[in-house]
Parts: sequence; C-alpha cells; structure tokens
Amino acid sequence: MAIIVNLDVMMAKRKMSLTELSERVDITPANLSILKTGKAKAVRFSTLEAICKTLDCSPGDILGYEADAGR
Repeated sequence: MAIIVNLDVMMAKRKMSLTELSERVDITPANLSILKTGKAKAVRFSTLEAICKTLDCSPGDILGYEADAGR
C-alpha cells in the first residue's frame, strides 16, 4: 500500500512556493518538505486542514492511494 502525496502539484497549480505555504500554514519549511516528498510517517488533521484552507482544496487533492502491484 502506498499513500501518494500530491502537495507539489497543488502548490504549482496555486503558484505558491514552499516558503510561502510554510509561512501561511505555520509549519517549518523542513517539515513541509518532508510531507511534500512523501517521507512523512503521519500528518496532523489540523495541519492538513490548514494546508487545504490555504490552497483552497480538499484532502483528496493532496493525498491519494495506490495499491501495491503484487497484491
């Protein structure tokens, strides 16, 4: 099972930089980068809500699911 993070796609659609989003959401650029690259193990709902509010999107626009090929 793989959770796909499309945060970079939404940021590009909104023409927003990592620094700008991190300031608006009040999260460090380093932590936002970890989330953006898909290396995060978890994300708080409050953080996800703030990102969605800032980017004017829904969680499904940022997160996706891809089944393992071997299953």
